[in-house]
Amino acid sequence: MTVQNTRLGIWLMVATVFVFAVQDGFSRYLAGGYSVFMVVMIRYWVFAVFVTAQALTKPGGLRQTVRTRHPWLQIARSVLLIAEICVMVYAYVRIGLINTHAIFAVCPLLVAGLAVPVLGEKVGWRRWTAIIFGMVGVAIILQPDGGVFSLDSLLPLIGAFLFALYSLLTRLATRDEPAFISFFWSGVIGCVLMTVIGLPHLTAMPPFDMLMIVTYSSLAILGHYLLIRSYSMAEASALQPFAYLQIVFVTVIAMLVFDETLRANVIIGGAIVILAGLFTVIRSRQKNQGKALRVSQR
Repeated sequence: MTVQNTRLGIWLMVATVFVFAVQDGFSRYLAGGYSVFMVVMIRYWVFAVFVTAQALTKPGGLRQTVRTRHPWLQIARSVLLIAEICVMVYAYVRIGLINTHAIFAVCPLLVAGLAVPVLGEKVGWRRWTAIIFGMVGVAIILQPDGGVFSLDSLLPLIGAFLFALYSLLTRLATRDEPAFISFFWSGVIGCVLMTVIGLPHLTAMPPFDMLMIVTYSSLAILGHYLLIRSYSMAEASALQPFAYLQIVFVTVIAMLVFDETLRANVIIGGAIVILAGLFTVIRSRQKNQGKALRVSQR
């Protein structure tokens, strides 16, 4: 049994989102010169090797990990995750890292809203208010009258919607079986599907870009390892607020490496979205703690 260490878990989460931010920078660079499908396919090859190696170290090995009570649910999750990753990487190229992440920050709010029809959860007026404020923040970022708005600007919103559905289906799948089973299925199914989609787009790469894609794939492994470690050290509700630091790291990388501009409307709208998301996370944590207290008093 892993000993809980919230402080270490937080630092591991900060390291996780930093690695993911750097990985996003590599995504933008690679997808700018090669097919998104090819880049994501190679990423999934590495992901599949990683989860398979992890599965071999688990009790029962690979045979036990493959067993799932929800095969169709696992397939649906995996397809949603593939679509989300492809959409987001394409968005990095089309509208930049800063604008993409500022809009994608609405994802926790979409999770809260979609939890009502998907999971049958109850969402109070406070969280509905936060969701509405978050969407106002997205509107400020998009600014149809002259901001970053274009049809491409809808890509991260679509990505956030896809990832929200993926997150909720993951909750369903992990209600009665270990979370690693879902993690494993995502890697393997994603590898198979992306290979089918991506192989026709496979092209030769010069040595420098081969080094870039090897580094990119290695960062994916490191990021997922750190994520697993952080969640083993502390509760998700304590770590989630620090996940928003990825936007800060991404912004610095985008401005220094890709010469992106941080517009005032993106700062204002992004701040509203992040604050609304943080409120939703904190409110959800308070609600869960209240439920646990009522159960313990019975």
